[in-house]
Amino acid sequence: MKSFRGQLSMRLVNKVILITGSGSGIGRSTALLFAREGGTVIVNDLDEAKGLETLNDIHAAGGKGYFIHSDVTNSESVMQMIDEIVGKYGHIDVLFNNAGISGVGALHEIEPDSWDRVIQVNIRGVYLPSKYVLPHMMKRKSGNIINMSSCVAEIGLARRASYSATKGAVLALTKSMQVDYASFNIRVNAILPGTILTPFVENYLVNSYEDRETAMASIKKRQLSEELGSPEDVAQAALFLASDESKFMMGSPLYIDGGATFGKNA
Repeated sequence: MKSFRGQLSMRLVNKVILITGSGSGIGRSTALLFAREGGTVIVNDLDEAKGLETLNDIHAAGGKGYFIHSDVTNSESVMQMIDEIVGKYGHIDVLFNNAGISGVGALHEIEPDSWDRVIQVNIRGVYLPSKYVLPHMMKRKSGNIINMSSCVAEIGLARRASYSATKGAVLALTKSMQVDYASFNIRVNAILPGTILTPFVENYLVNSYEDRETAMASIKKRQLSEELGSPEDVAQAALFLASDESKFMMGSPLYIDGGATFGKNA
């Protein structure tokens, strides 16, 4: 692991940042980048082994971080996590509500339990961390919340009914939150990625299609770029929103989608 020392640009120095679901994929890449930028990163994941792996890589490279095992769908668990962070560091500057899961199927194909699970993680998992972080930010009159939505909040995508419903809700919630908390000097913005080559997408391609390469070619065509994004692409967008460089962005969707939302290949 390459050391962070000597290459900090300090965009996040002195900031305490909680990233939910940061054991893998976009969350992991963001945690590593934020630590490289001087932030103190609170790694949270339901998978303790993956969360500790992220934390170990942060520490090995000279960054600052801390791991908390917590279930973002459980009120008591989230409350304890926020109390622990505030007790240890005194405040939380940035909350990145990144934790989420996907759901596959047209509406009539989805079983109620599967529907409820996607709703729980993707909406309740934004609601609970925000609920318990916000009073601390309001007291300090300072804070920054980043919510993970998706470009499917804006476009139709076959057999993604539950996922699309949750990501549309997160985008709407982001705008509503911004109106409610602007007077407390709290910014709330959303990231809307296209298809990103995460471990989840890789597993989906392997397990859901007989021919991975044909499936890969098909999903690449969703983007004008005809390429999939990387977790690092989204991490860079999150860094912009977490830093003071985006101080005039409030309630905004930030598209990192290779042209999927506003373009269509002929």
